[in-house]
Amino acid sequence: MSSLSTHVLDAVAGAPAAGIAVVLYRDTEVVGSGATDADGRIASLGAALPPGTYRLVFATGAYFAECGVESFYPEVAVTFVVIEERHYHVPLLLSPFAFSTYRGS
Repeated sequence: MSSLSTHVLDAVAGAPAAGIAVVLYRDTEVVGSGATDADGRIASLGAALPPGTYRLVFATGAYFAECGVESFYPEVAVTFVVIEERHYHVPLLLSPFAFSTYRGS
């Protein structure tokens, strides 16, 4: 079975994005959830993931509202496929009007 972690960086602040709520779905089922720590990380989100299609949903609007910053995206959803047994890491680089992601290591 595979494992998953994530990391969110606030590109405007140049710092980790702490306190972002994250939910992991497999199809429509919630299989994990948490909030980023002071380093912007969630070390383990959904242990023992079988192959399939998953979606991470980051509550970015609430994060920027808490920071007093206007933003365009109320949430960011990243859909990805678990194919082989390994550790998956999905980083998110975030700003109020843009984001990017990639498969990390």
